[in-house]
Amino acid sequence: MQFFKSTHIDFIGNRKKIFLVSALFLVITIAAFIYRGGPNYGIDFTGGILMQISFEKEITDLQDVRNAIEDVKITSFELQTSENLIMIRAKTNLESQEEFEKNIKESIQNKFPNNHIKVERIEYVGPSVGKYLSKQALYAFFFAFIGMIVYIAFRFKSSLWGIASVLGIIHDVVISFGFVILANKEVNITVVAALLTVAGYSINDTIVLFDRIKENLRFSSKETFGNIINKSINEVLVRTVVTSLTVFIVASSLFFFGGEVIHTFAYIMVIGTVLGVYSTIFLCTPLVYEWEVRRNNRLKMALKQGVVNSKKK
Repeated sequence: MQFFKSTHIDFIGNRKKIFLVSALFLVITIAAFIYRGGPNYGIDFTGGILMQISFEKEITDLQDVRNAIEDVKITSFELQTSENLIMIRAKTNLESQEEFEKNIKESIQNKFPNNHIKVERIEYVGPSVGKYLSKQALYAFFFAFIGMIVYIAFRFKSSLWGIASVLGIIHDVVISFGFVILANKEVNITVVAALLTVAGYSINDTIVLFDRIKENLRFSSKETFGNIINKSINEVLVRTVVTSLTVFIVASSLFFFGGEVIHTFAYIMVIGTVLGVYSTIFLCTPLVYEWEVRRNNRLKMALKQGVVNSKKK
C-alpha cells in the first residue's frame, strides 16, 4: 500500500520558511514556561508523603481508591498495589501530614465501608531524592547526546552530521517538554523516559535519511548538493510517513485508552512522533545544507582573495 508514489517537493528551497515555524514553536515553549511559572514537578523531584494502607479484604477496583484520594483535593499522587496493600505517594507539604493521614483514611474508608483499613506507616519523602534524580536525568541526556554525536560522526565521517542530528533532537525534546509545561502535566521520571524515547525515535529517522543522502552523493556527483538532498528526502518520504504513522496510531491509542498511569508518556510520544519527522526533514538536513554552502562560499572567497593578493604582488 502506498499513500503516494513519488514526490518532487523542494524542501531545501523552503527551508527558511520552515525555520520560522521552528522558531514559533520555541517561542510557544518559552511563553508556556513563563505563563506556568516553570515545570510542574512531580513527587519524584519535589518530595512528598508516603502512606501505606492495608485492607482487610483484597481490593478489586483501584479506581475507587483513586476517586477517594481525589475527593480530598489531592491531585498529584501515585499508587502501588500488592494484594491487600496500597502504597500512596502524594505531593503535599510536611505541615499537613497529620491532616493528610486523617482525610485520606476517612475518604477511603467511606468508599469501602465493608473493608476495614489500617495505616501501616506514613513518612515524609524529602526533596533530596528529587535533586539526585534531576542530576541523573541531566546526565542521561548529556551522555546520550555525546554518544549520538560520536556515533554519527564515525558513521558518516564528519562531526557536522552528528551535531546537526543532536540539534534536531534538542529541538524535539525542548518543544515536547514545552507542550508538557503548556498542558500543566507533572514532570516525573516517566516524562524523562518519554523524552529520551522521543530522542531515540528522532535520531533513527535522521540516520536513515542521512544514509540515503550519503549514498546519493556517491552516485550523483554531477548534481548540486541541494538537489541531492531534495532527491533523498523525496525517496524516503513514503517510508518515513508509513513508519511514523504506525507509531503515531499506537501512541494515540495509548493516549486515549491507556489509562491514567501511561497518559503523560503517550501524550509526549504523540507530539514527539510528529516532531521527529519534522526535525529530520525540515531541520537537520537544511542545517547540513546551510553549513556546507556557507563553508564552500568561504572557501571560494578565500581562494578568490588569495588570487587577487598574488596578482597585486
